[in-house]
Amino acid sequence: MDLTRRHWSLSAIFLSAALATLLISPRLSAAATENLAFKVRSKFAGKIEKDLGALKAHDAHRHSRLLSAIDLPLGGDSQPESTGLYFAKIGLGTPSRDYHVQVDTGSDILWVNCAGCISCPRKSDLVDLTPYDSDASSTAKSVSCDDSFCSYVNQIFECHSGSTCKYIIQYGDQSSTSGHLVRDVVHLDLVTGNRQTGSTNGTIIFGCGSKQSGQLGESVSAVDGIMGFGQSNSSFISQLASQGKVKRTFAHCLDNKNGGGIFAIGEVVSPKVKTTPMLSKSAHYSVSLNSIEVGNSVLQLSSGAFDSGEDKGVIVDSGTTLVYLPTAVYNPLINEILASHPELNLHKVQDAFTCFRYTDNLDRFPPVTFQFDKSASLTVTPRDYLFQIQGDTWCLGWQTGGLQTKDGGELSILGDMALSNKLVVYDIENQVIGWTNHNCSGGIQVKDEQSGAVYTVGAHNLSWSSSSLAVSKFLTIVSLLVLFLSNIAL
Repeated sequence: MDLTRRHWSLSAIFLSAALATLLISPRLSAAATENLAFKVRSKFAGKIEKDLGALKAHDAHRHSRLLSAIDLPLGGDSQPESTGLYFAKIGLGTPSRDYHVQVDTGSDILWVNCAGCISCPRKSDLVDLTPYDSDASSTAKSVSCDDSFCSYVNQIFECHSGSTCKYIIQYGDQSSTSGHLVRDVVHLDLVTGNRQTGSTNGTIIFGCGSKQSGQLGESVSAVDGIMGFGQSNSSFISQLASQGKVKRTFAHCLDNKNGGGIFAIGEVVSPKVKTTPMLSKSAHYSVSLNSIEVGNSVLQLSSGAFDSGEDKGVIVDSGTTLVYLPTAVYNPLINEILASHPELNLHKVQDAFTCFRYTDNLDRFPPVTFQFDKSASLTVTPRDYLFQIQGDTWCLGWQTGGLQTKDGGELSILGDMALSNKLVVYDIENQVIGWTNHNCSGGIQVKDEQSGAVYTVGAHNLSWSSSSLAVSKFLTIVSLLVLFLSNIAL
């Protein structure tokens, strides 16, 4: 059975999906209208991924984590041979300790591995792992069963008055994390001006993981946890928004030419983007796709080609590296792309990638343009969808994996391959997604809501190394967190 199909056919369970309100007593250490920044780097940055099967397995595992009740990870360089997911360094507790967490718009709750955890990874080929210890933090407080937050998160454990609130997240590949909820200080970088940062902090509820299973317990490419950026009220961004601290709007610009990129929370004023509505009944960040053009030709597709039961439309997911399409869309797309090159001798690599030898100009292949509602369009150039695995051998990044919803429909997912070198904006408040072509290494401009000041947020491509892995590509995700209130006490 196809691994990806198997993962998607299983129903993922996120127990805090029904969360409707948050009763948190937060504080910010600085005045209102602060701009925050934090750094994110690629999970596979600097590696040359010769085994393309590992790349497909990465996306398959990623797809199993798209939760059925909510959904998108914030990625970076879309080159399949070099990168994968990105993860951020944040601080937790007092005194602050650093934690590397996967930035995941496909889930909601922030959780980290805790001291004494069962089956948690003890080492990683990416970072030095740091278990969170609430006893070592003077500001840590357990969340009790009496807390309104717990009544929505905990739906299977018995929770008695005065006891600590427990949580569990189960994913479609049968991996899971469970533990208890903690309220503590989170430390983030502060954008103080044009390409300038300081520091600030706030308070957030997150999961203290005491037991992991499946791939979450493996050491390969392990990080300390996951920071959810989904649409649910329990997500990292939504918790801050519920307190009046930020707008539920974020954007990313992923640079696959130079490495690195930007992630911003708040209003991006430049460059401007063309938006299309999110599908209101979708659990994911999904949009309605009307047609696909290959060069000057419009693909002749059946009506409803992108409908997949409950998950209609196309999912926009920067945590997926490639682009996945239903078979009825994939086949005519590939045929049209290759129609102008009948001389190519095609062969399969890892039973998943269509590859060929080619020494001419890549621009001789046609661009592929997706047409969405409200006249929004997204173009993927041949330099985006073709990648070189060795010498003069090139492969197509388009995939059809039979990705299924729980009701049997085939999913369409636009991953980093389609999203890189573009500013992509997710406006949850107004339920639209937009994008525009952009030089991601050049920075973007964001607005301070209170003062009206506009700051330039630059991209970063930092260097990092350890005894186990030399990494040359970092993505610094810079977030503009627009704080509306200055008189909230801790």
